[in-house]
Amino acid sequence: MISLRLPRALLLALASVVLCVPQAAAAQPSPAPAATPDRPSYEVSLRSDADGSRWTGRQTVSLRNSARTPLRSLDIRLWGNGTDGCGTPEAPSPVRVGRVTGGTPRPLTVDCTALQIDLPAPLPYGARTSISFDVEITVPDRVHRFGKDGPHRYLGNALPLLSVRDAQGRHLDPDVGFGESFYTLAGDFRVRLDHPSTLLVPATGTTTRRAGAPGRTVTTSVAHGVRDFAWAAGPFRSKTVTTPGGVRLNAYWTAATPDEGVALALKDAAGSVDAFGKRYGRYPYGELDLVMSENLDDFGSMEFPGLVLLWTESDGSGAVHEIAHQWFYGIVGNDQFAAPWLDESFAQYAYQSYTGEDTTICWEDQPMWPSATAEITRPLSYFADGHRTEYSRVVYQRGSCALHDLERALGTPAMTAMLRDYVRDHWQGVSTTADFKRAAQAATPQDLTPFWTEHRIH
Repeated sequence: MISLRLPRALLLALASVVLCVPQAAAAQPSPAPAATPDRPSYEVSLRSDADGSRWTGRQTVSLRNSARTPLRSLDIRLWGNGTDGCGTPEAPSPVRVGRVTGGTPRPLTVDCTALQIDLPAPLPYGARTSISFDVEITVPDRVHRFGKDGPHRYLGNALPLLSVRDAQGRHLDPDVGFGESFYTLAGDFRVRLDHPSTLLVPATGTTTRRAGAPGRTVTTSVAHGVRDFAWAAGPFRSKTVTTPGGVRLNAYWTAATPDEGVALALKDAAGSVDAFGKRYGRYPYGELDLVMSENLDDFGSMEFPGLVLLWTESDGSGAVHEIAHQWFYGIVGNDQFAAPWLDESFAQYAYQSYTGEDTTICWEDQPMWPSATAEITRPLSYFADGHRTEYSRVVYQRGSCALHDLERALGTPAMTAMLRDYVRDHWQGVSTTADFKRAAQAATPQDLTPFWTEHRIH
C-alpha cells in the first residue's frame, strides 16, 4: 500500500513486456504462520450518522497464539490516528476505542496509534481468545485515504487491527506520513455497516445489502484471508461488470469524475486482474471494488484488499498498479515498514510487465544512485530520516528495474515460473527479502550474489 502515487503519465513511462502464461495451479496458504497472533477473526458492527462522517459500534477480535511461548498481551493498531496523533480536547483522535472486555487496556502509545491490551491469563501455544471493544470513528476533514471528498467519505486504515509479533519482537512502528507502515496477518472479517439508504457503501469482501430501519440500509461484507478492511460511503454513481476470467468488478465514482476515465479504469482493471490471475494465481476474493474520484490529485491512489481507491482523470488512473497490490502485499504479505520494496517494487514490476513497454532502458533516465547510502531494501525509517526524496526513485523505479534485470538474467520462462511458485509458497502468508532471494537463486544455477550486490538488494 502507499499513499503517494505516481501520476499516470509517469507510471506509463516506466515500462516492460507483456507476459502471457498458463493459469497458475491453485495456491495454498503457507504451512507455517510467520508470526502471531495467528488466524485473526474480526466481527464488527457499526452505525453511521446522516452523511457517513461518524461511525460507532462494537468490534470483536478473535485470535490464536502461534508462538511457542505464552501470549500475555496483544497490540491493537489505530492507524487512522497516524496523521492527527492524540489530537486535542477540542479535536480528539479520529479513531477511539473504549469499554474493552477480555483484557485490560494500557494507555495509548506511538502517537495514539498503538493500544496494548493485557490478557487476563497467559494464552498458551495453539489456544484462542477474543477481546471486544467499542469503536468510534470520525472521518477527518481532508481529502485522503481516510478522509472526506465533498459528500463522499473514505475509510481506509480506519478500522482497528491486530499488530504482529514475530522473531523481531513487537511491531509498533510509527506512521511516517508517506508509504505504508502497516504489517498485518491475513484474517477473516465480517463487517456490518448500518447507514442511510442515500449512501452507497463499497467495501472489502463480498457485500450484501438489506433494508434496515426506515430510510436506512444494512451493508454486510464478508472477507476471508485479507489483511485489512476498507470502505467508503457517499452518493456514488455505480456500475458492475464481470471480467472474462469471472471476477466481479464494482465501480463507484463521484459525479465530478470524467466518464471516459471511469471507462478506461474499468478496462484496465478487467484486463489486469485476469492477467495477474493467470501469472501469479487466481484472484481469491471474488469481487473487487474500484472507488474513483478526480479530486485525489494531492493524495493519489491506494490499495486495500478487495478495494482500490483511484485518482481518476480523463486519461484513466493507476488501476493496474493498485490491482497488482492485491497480490503483492495482499496475497503475499510483507512487513511494509521494514521492506517496502517487497510490495511497491513488485507491484510496479507487475504493472510494467502488463503494459508491455520497453524496460531495457529503465536505468538510463537516472543512471546514478541518489546517494551512497541508497539501497532498494532500505526500510521506511531510512527514507523518513532525511532521505524522503529517494523513496519513489529507489523503491518504485530502481526496485522495479532490478526485477526486470532479474528477468533478463533468469530468462522470462524461469522468472515466470519462479514468481508463480513464490506467490504460491507465500499465499496469504508473509515473505521477506531473504525468502525472495532464496526463491530466485533456486531458479538458476548461476550465483546471484553479484546481482544482489550490484542492485543493492541486501
